[in-house]
Amino acid sequence: MATPWTRQQLLVAFSLYCRIPFGRLHRRNPEIVAFAEFIGRTPSALAMKLVNIASLDPAITGTGRRGLSSASVADREMWAEMQEDWEAFAIETRRAVEAVQPNQPEPIPPAHFGGERLATVRERIGQHFFRDALLSAYRGRCCITGLATPELLNASHIVPWSKDQANRVNPRNGLLLSALHDRAFDSGLITIAEDMRVRVWSGLAGETDHFLAETIGRFEGRRIEPAEKFQPERKFLEYHRQRVFRG
Repeated sequence: MATPWTRQQLLVAFSLYCRIPFGRLHRRNPEIVAFAEFIGRTPSALAMKLVNIASLDPAITGTGRRGLSSASVADREMWAEMQEDWEAFAIETRRAVEAVQPNQPEPIPPAHFGGERLATVRERIGQHFFRDALLSAYRGRCCITGLATPELLNASHIVPWSKDQANRVNPRNGLLLSALHDRAFDSGLITIAEDMRVRVWSGLAGETDHFLAETIGRFEGRRIEPAEKFQPERKFLEYHRQRVFRG
């Protein structure tokens, strides 16, 4: 009889699922090999657990992938827990990883530490979780341009950070965008329509700036690259079209 997975092992597995692209969820992935040793599981067992977690993600199963049907009750419960409070989940998965991975650079201060530093560290952990999840979901490429240089990619919030505290860390409230298109999106110069195509503010039509036309205007009507997991929520995109977009 297989040994049940502990909560800590599951948290580590979920952390890996959130940051490793689906195509790399296999037993030969060096990161999976290393973490399998950390948590006392075989690489094959950890890889299988990650694939089981993937079976709970509509973005994965919606593509018709088969063989994804072995998620346990504990897997389903943790998936629901993650959806319920993304920020708390990001903190707990980080703590679980710290507990098994040697040489962590900056452990999370204990809850009683209090003060501004704790709040800052928690915020930074949430931001890292959000960015890692979006890099994984879009395979490290801007969903509009295809740019794949990490230093020039931003994890962009659909509903602004300041407007929805509950979804600040939710990757379904995000898009992976180049730094330029992130700024254009935040400023309401572009948005994403219901059919997942880029819409450009009509006020740019009269601009004579060649650079602007080439970098922003020419993407009008371009369908964005779909997220491999954590697809953006329709309600968040609707908010952006209604409240942020200048159109």
